[in-house]
Amino acid sequence: MNELLIISDDKLTRLRQDWLASIAGERRLSPKTVKAYERDTRQFLNFLTGHAGGPAKLSDVASLRPADLRGFLASRRNDGAGARTLGRGLAGIRSFLRYLEKQGLANATGARAVRSPKQPKSLPKPLAASQALNVIEADSQLAEEPWIAARNAAVLTLLYGSGLRISEGLSLTPNDLLPGTKTLRITGKGGKTRMVPLLPAAMQAVDLYRKLCPYHVKPDEPIFRGAKGGPLQQAIIQREMVKMRSALGLPETATPHALRHSFATHLLAGGGDLRSIQELLGHSSLSTTQVYTAVDTNRLLDIYDRAHPRA
Repeated sequence: MNELLIISDDKLTRLRQDWLASIAGERRLSPKTVKAYERDTRQFLNFLTGHAGGPAKLSDVASLRPADLRGFLASRRNDGAGARTLGRGLAGIRSFLRYLEKQGLANATGARAVRSPKQPKSLPKPLAASQALNVIEADSQLAEEPWIAARNAAVLTLLYGSGLRISEGLSLTPNDLLPGTKTLRITGKGGKTRMVPLLPAAMQAVDLYRKLCPYHVKPDEPIFRGAKGGPLQQAIIQREMVKMRSALGLPETATPHALRHSFATHLLAGGGDLRSIQELLGHSSLSTTQVYTAVDTNRLLDIYDRAHPRA
């Protein structure tokens, strides 16, 4: 598709630039997203130029029909665009139309009537059990300050040992981790509450962090603190994992969230049933948890080889 954008309507050009500035400034979308939306809407207006038989105008955008959008998606699909790319492109066009609609210059109803392409479910990418254990070992932490190394080990042990999302782990307070605690009450996505196990190894890691942490933390404040004493941010743990990937020879998929995936996959490999794992992960639908069955093919084949009389 020709990347050159030719628009005879100067007003449309200015409005598009104003919209891009607004999503970068007021909405604070990432530069990468803004760049993608710029490219997607440019490609769409190029499509309209060919579709309408002349340079795209504001009136063309204002009178868009669902069929026009479906035609654009079909042309992008023919160019090799996948479902994720098409979905993002449609999201960008909808955002632009909503911007015009607020100014009384367009009607975004047609765009809302077009369904986004169905996104393929991506398989979780867990670590091997040995890799996960290496990640949570205190001796594997690369921080120079002993208390920070203990903190990182405690956070990662909670993610792997209890199947927590990183946001859930970093929101824990001293009240949640009282001595003798064996279960954690976690409030996850959508305000859904679940109970998860707190392994002795995780409690030991937390206790070591507590002893070394130089800051006083109130009972109802997040227990994990940053270097300057404020609540620990997710990006810090994510950066530590990037360093550990290089140091431990781990794959690019080794992220804090991969420890949650590993928790579920290793439970399944150990004989855990999907319903129980669903509850531990806090999934609303069993179909979400069933994705993990596709990961553990080797285990299923091993069971078949050992159990089937003709194997």
